[in-house]
This record gives sequence, C-alpha cells and structure tokens, in this order.
Amino acid sequence: MSAQNALFSETLLLLGGAVVAAPIFKRLGLGTVLGYLAAGIVIGPILHGISDGDQVLGVAELGVVFLLFIIGLELKPTRLWQMRRDIFGLGIAQVVLSGLALTGLCYLSGVMDWRGSVIAGFGLALSSTAFAMQILEEKGDVNTRYGQRSFSMLLFQDLAIVPLLALITILDGGAETASPLQGFAVAVAAVAGMIIAGRYLLTPLFQIIARTGAREAMIAAALFVVMGSATLMQLAGLSMAMGAFLSGVMLAESSYRHELEADIEPFRGVLLAIFFMAVGLSLELDVLIDNILLIVLAVPVIMIVKAVIIYCICRVTGSSHDEAINIAFLLPQGGEFGFVLFTTASGAGLLTASTASRLVAIVTLSMALTPLGVALSKRLLVGNKQEQLDEDFEGAGADVLMVGFSRFGQIAAQILLAGGRDVTVIDFSADRIRQAASFGFRIYFGDGTRKEVLRAAGIDHAKIVVVCTHRREITDKVIELVQADYPHARLFVRSYDRIHSIALRGRGVDYELRETLESGLLFGQKTLEALGVAEQKAIAISEDIRKRDEQRLVLQAAEGLQAGRDMLFSQPVRPEPLIKPKRQVDGTFDEATAVPGAREAPADA
Repeated sequence: MSAQNALFSETLLLLGGAVVAAPIFKRLGLGTVLGYLAAGIVIGPILHGISDGDQVLGVAELGVVFLLFIIGLELKPTRLWQMRRDIFGLGIAQVVLSGLALTGLCYLSGVMDWRGSVIAGFGLALSSTAFAMQILEEKGDVNTRYGQRSFSMLLFQDLAIVPLLALITILDGGAETASPLQGFAVAVAAVAGMIIAGRYLLTPLFQIIARTGAREAMIAAALFVVMGSATLMQLAGLSMAMGAFLSGVMLAESSYRHELEADIEPFRGVLLAIFFMAVGLSLELDVLIDNILLIVLAVPVIMIVKAVIIYCICRVTGSSHDEAINIAFLLPQGGEFGFVLFTTASGAGLLTASTASRLVAIVTLSMALTPLGVALSKRLLVGNKQEQLDEDFEGAGADVLMVGFSRFGQIAAQILLAGGRDVTVIDFSADRIRQAASFGFRIYFGDGTRKEVLRAAGIDHAKIVVVCTHRREITDKVIELVQADYPHARLFVRSYDRIHSIALRGRGVDYELRETLESGLLFGQKTLEALGVAEQKAIAISEDIRKRDEQRLVLQAAEGLQAGRDMLFSQPVRPEPLIKPKRQVDGTFDEATAVPGAREAPADA
C-alpha cells in the first residue's frame, strides 16, 4: 500500500471511529472524550489498524491549539488580568506542591535517581488542558467559578513547561548556565512581540481582508494567525497552545471575534477528537502488561495525591467544598506536556527509555480515567448551595437594568433589543445564564438584592430598572433597595398577582404588570373569535375588560381589596347562575346578556 493510500485509509479509520464511538458513549452518559479514547485503543493497540500513533498525535495536537485560541477569544485582556491571582497563586501552588509530593513518591519507589524523580514528579504534576477543557465544555461549565479556577491552573501549567524544560538542561549538566536564562529572555521577547502584533496588526489585517468580501480568505487568515502564533511560541520554547491562546486574547475585543470563532470551530472539533483518539492509539499495551502491577498501583496513587493537594489549596483560597471537589476531580490526570517532558528527559539521559514508556503509559491511563472520576465526583457534592459564577460586569451599564431573566423578562428584553436599546441583565441562576447564552443573550451573574451588585451592573447610569424575578419577596427586596439608594431610577416591575400589584402601587413604583394579564386577555379574545364573534367586537370586549381592570386596581390601591367589586363587568354582579347568551341575527352575541350572573374574578387573576 502506497503512503498516500495508507494516509487515506488511516484518516477514514479515525473519522469512522469518531462517528461510531462518540454517539454511543454520549448516550451511555460517559462523555465523548472517553469514547474517542476507546476508539483509539480499539483501532490501534487492539486491531493494529494504525501503527504510528505518535505521528497522528503530533498532527492532532493542533486540536489543542485551536481549543486554546477559542478560549482566548472569550477572555478579554482585562478579564485575564482579573484572573492573575488564580493563575499565579493557585497555579504556582498546585505545580510546586504536587511536583514535590510526586517527586518524593518517585524517589521512594527506587526506580530512578533523584534527578529523574524531579523530572518525573513535576511532569506528572501537569494536567491535561485538552481533557479538562473538553469536559468543561461538554458540561457547559467553562464560565462557572470552578471552571475559571481550573482554567487558571491549566494556564499556569502551560507556562511552567518552559522552566521545566530548562530544568532538564540544568540537571543534565551538559549546557552552560546562561542557556536557561537566554531561553527565558527569548520566551519573554516572543510574548511581548505577540502582544504588540495582536494590538496593532491583527485587527487591521482582518479589516483589509473583510473589505475584499472573500470568505475563504478570512478562513485562511484565521488559520494562518492561529498556526503562525503557535509556531512562533514553539520556536521561542513555549507551547504552541500558549501562542494560540495569546493571539485569541489579543482578538477578544475585535469586531471579528465571532466570525473567527465560527471559522475555527469546525477544525477545532475534528482535530480535538482525533487528538483524544491519538492518545488511545499511542497507548502501549505491551508496556502495560509487562508493568501491570506498578501501573495499576501508581495511577490511582498519583491521581489521589494530586486531587487531595488541589482540594486543599482550593479550600484554603476560598473555594466551597463542592467547587473544590469539582476542580480536584477534573485535574488529577497527567497532561500532554508530560509526554514532551519525559521524551526530552529520556534523550538527555535523565530517564531510561523503559522508565519514560512507563510514565507515558501512566499519564495515558490517568487521562482515560478522568471522565469516570468526574462522573463519580457527583457523589461527594453537598449540593446545598446554589452554583456560583464569577460576577464579571465588564461591559455593563445600559439605560435599562433588568433584574431577573424570567420567561416574562426574556420577552420584554427581546422587545427592548428589537427597539435598538441596550439592556444589562443580571440573574442568579447559573443554568439560566448558560441557557440564555446559547441563544445569544449576554447575561451577567449576580444577586440583584445586593447593593454592590447593582452598582457594578451600572445602576448609577440606568434610567429604568426592570424587575422580573419569579418570587414576590425577592422583587420586594430589590424595590426596597432601589428606592432607598437609587431614587433617580424609574421602577418597572413584573408583579406576582393582583394583590402584589396593589401593594406595588402603594409603594409608588412607576409601572407594574401581572405576567398573566395580557396573555389571559388575548387568550379570551381569540377564544371569542373562534366562537364566531367578530374580531373587532372581541377586541372591543378585551379593551373594555382591560380598562375596567385598571380602574378597579386604582380604586383598590386607594380603598382596599374589596373596593370596586361592581366594576369588572358592565352588568352588576348577581348571584343567578350562568345562562347561555342570545345570538343575534348577524351572528354576534348580545352585549347585554353576554355575561349575566358572572361572578367576581379571584384575587390572583
């Protein structure tokens, strides 16, 4: 078989494996990542359909590169600066503490000397960005607090690969002392060059291409930027993923951000799937079998040690129990950078080839167990507290501030947006925020009953505060806070029921409306039309009911709930039973007999 035919058949096998495995494992609730791994193991080590898994892995690592680019597009530089404490605080603590603990375990095992133990320990301390971020994306948890803290640690690990590679040079003793310092200087210069290029060159580049109207040129430019920045970082000694991430961050504020994301997403999805399959392909079953006892003992021990350390440092730095559990079970595996580190150390003579193979097998197996660990972590969650997201109010401050994105609020927001008005929406439900984001709404996470949240959301600049929460007590609390501290803002409120509407009018809100009023009036009007009443007649009846209801509300707000009992219908309320109205010659109903004997509507109408 020629090389060209072999490449074609191997590509066909990989794509076929992804098509078969992903839906099956997704249906079983195990996640697509584990499905891709299983497909790779079946195609490679078991059926020997593809023999060179390392070569496939080298190409498929572009999936990780594209993944980091898309993540960078979602993180503006200001947001990244806000995460600096987690990146350099949690990140350093996790790498150093996990690295020291695992170094001690490797040295006590007696398999390698102290130099090899240091490289193995810190290599195993690194986690898999590809696995962790894919799991977060599948669960929709990238923007949760635990998702952001996990990403911060992963981002620092990507940075840590530079000093760890330099450490191999130092421990090897075969290079001059100035070499690591020179490498660090080159890396810093490369990052600075990326930032300058991103700020002054990338946006003008896409503007020029966009003017041509050539769609394929935009796609080619997007791929060029991602792969070019990744290559630049690789030449400087940093990871390719770091270069792609930086270019994404530099384009996060560009008007072409969404188009770039749409262009890259298909490549990212396919290549990332092949990456996971390539990890399965590269698993050496003979190494597993020959060292089965060592690997079976080492994998759970390493994952437990990392999980315990991660849990402890997260708790110390302010995470809740559930948040720390989620992070600890997401990041206990080895990472793809471990492959690079162990291979380099083996070439430098710090690790034997057999030891490096065993470490690669341990990392691969720990990756495979990660989705199962994430699923099992649910048993350790307390679940008493509502899920928290980061309160990021960058970009907030519209004329309209909406508190609560209920069904009522969603419809109202569409009207405002269609009218060309900007709306800042805050909600306290993480699930509702994720659901709204899938439809293109930008919702800010926050508790509208807290003064500092309202201030951060831009209430000082808001002309109208729209309160659309589900619960009456929360609505009343928001109103009380706004009226006390921000009297300049007009209050438009969704009321819970008729009694709540009367109470709101007593408190002096600018406008209130029951969620069920307009829908109920329209429903009744359409039902009349379906029964043969002329459309104009049905509309007139609906308008009459609306007018009488408003007059009655005004009277009840002034005199109490029992006032205005005779104002709902044109006929006084009498206790006789309902009778069928008389139909006139023209097919319409006689107004005088349309609602005889009708009783008072309930108070919650």
